[in-house]
Amino acid sequence: MSSLIHVEKHFNASDSVRDVVIGMSDGLTVPFALAAGLTGAIAASSIVITAGFAEIAAGSIAMGLGGYLAAKSDNDHYKSEKHREYLEVKDVEQLELDEVSDIFKDYGLTETEIESILKNFKSKPDKWVDFMMKFELGLEEPDPKRAYKSAATIAFSYIAGGMIPLSPYFFFSNAQRGLLFSATVTMIALLCFGFVKGKFTGAKPIRSAFQTVLIGGLAAGIAFLLAKIIS
Repeated sequence: MSSLIHVEKHFNASDSVRDVVIGMSDGLTVPFALAAGLTGAIAASSIVITAGFAEIAAGSIAMGLGGYLAAKSDNDHYKSEKHREYLEVKDVEQLELDEVSDIFKDYGLTETEIESILKNFKSKPDKWVDFMMKFELGLEEPDPKRAYKSAATIAFSYIAGGMIPLSPYFFFSNAQRGLLFSATVTMIALLCFGFVKGKFTGAKPIRSAFQTVLIGGLAAGIAFLLAKIIS
């Protein structure tokens, strides 16, 4: 008799994957738009390279700091809510027990079944608070090192992405020629990145790829045209 093995296929993008997506997408798009805009106003690749490096440095720091503050805010919020929940199970115990009871009633448990759970929670306040954090507030305990990991991942992903549109300018003294090669390699990189991003985030890879290319292309095109008009 054959047996079937059921494998659940749920996608859960890790925090690190999301950080790479944030850093890489901006790293590919912003320096590319800046380089294109500068090329529309000047002819020397050296100036584009200098400005590009400055932007990548500033952008990676800003993005990394943003990731750090966001993750730290999540951690602080969780700690604050957990402290409040400990006070509530101590000071308004019956109200918290009623909330637990209501949660389990929604799952179809009877009063008798719920009563044994409530007794168990009363003897284990830590488990009780953990339950309330997850099922009442919908909060998962964040990684305490998440803020530093997020900052580093976003910053380095931004740098890696930013070097792609900037690299062709090292080989051409004329910025116009550099832009042609920069646009080519960046569009290919955006296409690949968008496809991989779609795979990792559960979106349609082909659609994600073309959306990413469209956004990057529009940003660079508008920057180039504005620079031309102003100059």
